[in-house]
Amino acid sequence: MKNEAITSRDVDFAKWYTDVVRAAKLADYTSVKGCIAIEPNGYAIWEKIQAIMDAKFKELGHVNVQMPFLIPESLFNQEKELIEGFAPELLWATEAGSKKLEERCAIRSTSETLFCDYYKKHIRSYKDLPKLYNQWCNVFRYEKETRPFLRSREFLWQEGHTVHATAEEAERETKQMMEVYRWFNHEILAIPSITGKKTEKEKFAGAEYTITNEDLMYNGVCLQDGTSHYFGQKFSKAYDVKFTNKDNKEEYAYYTTWGKTTRAIAAIIMVHADDYGLVLPPRIAPKQVVIIPIGQDERVNELCNRYKEELTQNGVDCYIDNSDKSPGFKFAEAEVNGIPIRIEVGARDLEKNIITIARRDTREKMTIDLSTDVILYTKGLLEIIQKDMYERAVERRNKLTFEAHNLDDMEKILNTQPGFIHGMWCGDEACENKIKEIKGCKSRCIVEDGKRIDDKCVCCGKEAKYHVIWGIQY
Repeated sequence: MKNEAITSRDVDFAKWYTDVVRAAKLADYTSVKGCIAIEPNGYAIWEKIQAIMDAKFKELGHVNVQMPFLIPESLFNQEKELIEGFAPELLWATEAGSKKLEERCAIRSTSETLFCDYYKKHIRSYKDLPKLYNQWCNVFRYEKETRPFLRSREFLWQEGHTVHATAEEAERETKQMMEVYRWFNHEILAIPSITGKKTEKEKFAGAEYTITNEDLMYNGVCLQDGTSHYFGQKFSKAYDVKFTNKDNKEEYAYYTTWGKTTRAIAAIIMVHADDYGLVLPPRIAPKQVVIIPIGQDERVNELCNRYKEELTQNGVDCYIDNSDKSPGFKFAEAEVNGIPIRIEVGARDLEKNIITIARRDTREKMTIDLSTDVILYTKGLLEIIQKDMYERAVERRNKLTFEAHNLDDMEKILNTQPGFIHGMWCGDEACENKIKEIKGCKSRCIVEDGKRIDDKCVCCGKEAKYHVIWGIQY
């Protein structure tokens, strides 16, 4: 039976999304306009994201640091492109108590200025390089339109900031970290994202180039979910980050940044959830299995406790729902919260030497004989669910992937069913602006596999230079 608290996603996708966030108790609105309270269920997902990604960063040699929340205006102004790009979203602190500050400070929206200021003081020689720093923190951007996780004024993220002795090493870092994001989405979140370079118009302010990770939501709208930027020496020159190289000559360092945010939780919801609530891929689920005892019976409790102990010993995150609620309520709660597997143990079933196992992703129920190795079965089922969720997301993405050969094609697709639209481009920003007039469609990334689907620009008909994926974005 459908959850009455959740609007059908095929009726009103935006309302459905908000309903799932609230029904699964991931986040709630606050008295701070545009900012959310991330509730325990939502924060547990973020903690799992942090744990997996942080381990990967450290495996690649990165270390964590912490920079200030306030950025003096004079420091921000040293890189004009950056402040121009962020100016509309900056929030300024101007007073402390009843006194005006000597210099106003921007609330952290991004930390390039702070890291460069730090590196200027702590790098002298090539022997000090590379510096592979990452920061887990919150940032504030004064967004006009907000939605929980998807776009809020204050959000959580990680931001990597690295400096290198050569351009080759810095570019290798830029590409490597985008590959980490791609791996994370495909293997952990079960989201088949695409990666590629942003156009000049869409790249990060101040970067030489930006590589992006793009997801496609169930409704065909695109979501940027992780970016990696190569700055070359631009920021190093602006902030005087220099070092003495192996030839004993002074030169500017090469700089990269990369980041991924709590927006990943929005992607999980909009790719995998359904009208019954959240659906979590097992590898990102804070709790992978819930064991629900039905009735007060000693044998039931003993078996539940044994399953929990053995599953935990085998690396499965699980819990027993011993709350004072009806079995039906417990089933519904586990479903709306997206727990991948539910094990139901009841006295009547035990008389028949069976238990029931339910999959959240397909909502199928299986009757399992007690002679079965339930632990092995459950572990195998978690992997099957992970694989099936990824394959369904691939199937959906492929169904919503189109080709356009002219502007009429673009309009027809966007007015019928948005998605990833492959179309050639001449490289002229005027054509990007013209295409944007159609429902706000933007270039998502440049495809760099050499494939050409046409010789002419999808907009102006002139000779095409780039194969681009286009789409409507969140």
